[in-house]
Amino acid sequence: MATSLALIILLGLFSDYLFKLLRLPGLIGMLLAGILLGPYVFNVIDPALITVSADFRMLALIVILLRAGFAVKRDTLNRVGKRAVIMGFTPAVFEGAMIALTAPIFFNISFFEAALLGSVIAAVSPAVVVPSMLKFIEDHRGTKKGIPTLLLASSSLDNVFVIVIFSSLIGMYEGKNPNIFLKLLEIPVSVAAGIITGAVIGFTLYKLFEIYKPRATKKTLIVIGTAVLLTWLEKTLKPFVSLSAISGIIAIGFIMLEKSESIAHVISLKLGKIWVFAEILLFVMVGTQVDINTALDAGMAGAAVIFLGLLARSAGTYVS
Repeated sequence: MATSLALIILLGLFSDYLFKLLRLPGLIGMLLAGILLGPYVFNVIDPALITVSADFRMLALIVILLRAGFAVKRDTLNRVGKRAVIMGFTPAVFEGAMIALTAPIFFNISFFEAALLGSVIAAVSPAVVVPSMLKFIEDHRGTKKGIPTLLLASSSLDNVFVIVIFSSLIGMYEGKNPNIFLKLLEIPVSVAAGIITGAVIGFTLYKLFEIYKPRATKKTLIVIGTAVLLTWLEKTLKPFVSLSAISGIIAIGFIMLEKSESIAHVISLKLGKIWVFAEILLFVMVGTQVDINTALDAGMAGAAVIFLGLLARSAGTYVS
């Protein structure tokens, strides 16, 4: 496993550097590195590492969500709040609907299966959006209008919305006939429950750090560990109440930033350093899950469906 990790780190760093030289997103290079290292091409990654890759990807996602929380300020969030809610579902609806309508034309699938496909493709990845928006905030690009904060907030809402739609469609596909109204009601309940839980955790951690004053590295590890437990809580409570761990994790950072900028600053710096490794691990491990043969089978038809979906998403973003 150690050798596999070494390959992931070295090839991930090299591919990131190479693609940035070509003025392309580094994450594309890391994804390609993962595809080449994975079981569908050269198969050089230890199977034991692939088995636990979901946990590694979750940890990396937690790191970037915490960084997002530590970058969101209340005054900016107040300015973009209403628009963030609208952008949290409108682009996803446009994209999902377009794919549901066009996918049956290109593939031998039913409208219902196309709707399921649309709900998957329409999901926004925080791991892609958040680093870009944090870079915008650091460079003061679009910050006067609160654009980075708008996209950070709306992308987290988008995730919750798409997950609820997907679970509803899966239930209908399996013949369970879920109550659509109750499922849609889960969205605000899930977000609110996540924010409240995250706010309580963030305030508690702030108080503990004020009293005991652990060093910055220990503070960061405590915050990450607590965020991991929040994802466990989400899974545990799922049969009883819907709770968005994504919203909760962002809320932890947001509250700590509100209570103490000095504490938030040192933790954010540490998270930024951890993200260098976490980003490589995340995107390379995602690449190992890609079956290149299936992707090639989809061919131009798959590319056309994605392109049409993106056009619809752009229209949805524009009207938002």
